[in-house]
Amino acid sequence: LGIDHKFLPLDAAPTIFSKVIDKSIPADIIYEDHMCLAFRDIRPQAPVHFLVIPRTPIPRISAAEDADAELLGHLLVVAKNVAKQESLSDGYRVVINDGKHGAQSVYHLHVHVLGGRQMKWPPG
Repeated sequence: LGIDHKFLPLDAAPTIFSKVIDKSIPADIIYEDHMCLAFRDIRPQAPVHFLVIPRTPIPRISAAEDADAELLGHLLVVAKNVAKQESLSDGYRVVINDGKHGAQSVYHLHVHVLGGRQMKWPPG
């Protein structure tokens, strides 16, 4: 993976999500496969709030390469499938925060899926 380091914050070492992936810290994992895993957010912003993260440590969506297209698509397919598993048939929101202005807090790419209530627009 050819990461362009100009997109990385200075502290972009292994993140808490690396520890979730290697199971050195506990998480409520609701799905996993060879490319990614999904787990419940520890500070949910909706009745259902889970994250889908790649096992590959891509720090942010803007650092993803065109060659990551299959993985990026897989993250969305997993988000859709887990949303169905979580009974979010009335709809849900899918969010990827990118960088400081996007309010990204953990520099390991992650897809938020929020549902179980009516979302508002604009979001923030």
